[in-house]
Amino acid sequence: MKYLHTILAAVAVVLLLCLVSVRSQDLAPTVTLDYSGLGQELVTFLSKGDFNAAGRNFDAAMKSAMPPAKLSEVWQTLQEQVGKFKRQTGVRMSRSFPYTIVYVTCDFIQAPIDIQITYNEAGKVAGLFFVPTQVQAKYRLPDYARPGTYVEKELIVGPSEWALSATLTLPNGKGPFPVVVLVHGSGPQDRDETYGPNKPFRDLAYGLVSRGIAVLRYEKRTRQHGSKMALLKDRITVKEETIDDALAAVALLRGREDIEHDRIFVLGHSLGGMLLPRIGQADPAIAGLIVFAGNTRPLEDLILDQINYLFNQDGVVTAAEKIQLETIKMQVARVKGPALSDSTPAAELPLGVPAGYWLNLRGYQPSETAKNLKMPMLILRGERDYQVTTADFEGWRKSLSVRADVEFKSYPKLNHFFIEGEGKITPAEYDLAGNIPAYVIEDIAAWIMRHYR
Repeated sequence: MKYLHTILAAVAVVLLLCLVSVRSQDLAPTVTLDYSGLGQELVTFLSKGDFNAAGRNFDAAMKSAMPPAKLSEVWQTLQEQVGKFKRQTGVRMSRSFPYTIVYVTCDFIQAPIDIQITYNEAGKVAGLFFVPTQVQAKYRLPDYARPGTYVEKELIVGPSEWALSATLTLPNGKGPFPVVVLVHGSGPQDRDETYGPNKPFRDLAYGLVSRGIAVLRYEKRTRQHGSKMALLKDRITVKEETIDDALAAVALLRGREDIEHDRIFVLGHSLGGMLLPRIGQADPAIAGLIVFAGNTRPLEDLILDQINYLFNQDGVVTAAEKIQLETIKMQVARVKGPALSDSTPAAELPLGVPAGYWLNLRGYQPSETAKNLKMPMLILRGERDYQVTTADFEGWRKSLSVRADVEFKSYPKLNHFFIEGEGKITPAEYDLAGNIPAYVIEDIAAWIMRHYR
């Protein structure tokens, strides 16, 4: 059965897993709205056939692309595919900067469906998406985890005004131990980088500690201090979002007797991997950098490529999707254009992210910056990753392959979170429970043992 997928306006942002995480909390809106209630109300209007009321809270783009008559047509088509609407059975919510996503689970005669509604910061509906309801799987402990062979200590990373809860996983014994600091991808990540049932940073911690390597992981600032960060959103750059806290984590470890101070490594995933060269620049004493699906291309290019990938999965790009693509293309062009300034409205830029964020990244070439670093690097990627692709991996290789202290590993079966799968990847794969394979853990551990000062 082919389900109707209506992707409008900002809803594509929900699926850009390289840049955001829809399962995590994000920067909280400055005005609290009952988004769950709003979403349930919208579905009630749809179920009653009141399409004028259902669309009255749409933003301008949605009103243009989905007037009441079109919304009626979409609802009728959906019921032709999955049977008549029966009832609402649940609601859940997540944040994806700068959007709030509400999932209203509904029973139709033939199948349960999640009606996914994306709200912008003004509380307007910016996207609508109908998807088969996924069974909520749970995290499973990887086979290589060895409870009883390690201890976990709760720490605080960073200054008091931005204090972040953290977990240091240590092998049993006195130490001192080599250690890896884990740096998140985009979005308001928790310390495990949780997405659906998967917790890749917890996998890394349990895997590496079983091989004698400590691991520090911490809450991301945009998660733990969401409301406070929201007040500063027009001034946030990757420095405040990611780099400052990674450096603070390294500094904290240098003050501990159970850590080898000259064997502190940093692993960055996705956005964190892209920013590793800046982190290495700021702290040349770091022992080594591990790029975990880090991009070398500009973020705005990744956004456009990912949307293209998602819209072409079913082989048909709808009229609404074409509108979204053209909008994103114009926004990307503004990011690259000479007229971009701090006064450029965020609404005219990709993801609604303020101009200062994009200006801070202008001209930054991760692989070129990395050429001038003195510490060794390990570059890893999954070949089934559609967020960070072969083009990014080759970007690292082109700049760094001449260096004897840089190694490259590419894994055929792995996706963006370094979890195995088969065939062409879709976003639904990330709702399946899995773990980082032992061979990835072994490759990282072996590299650390070969490269330290």
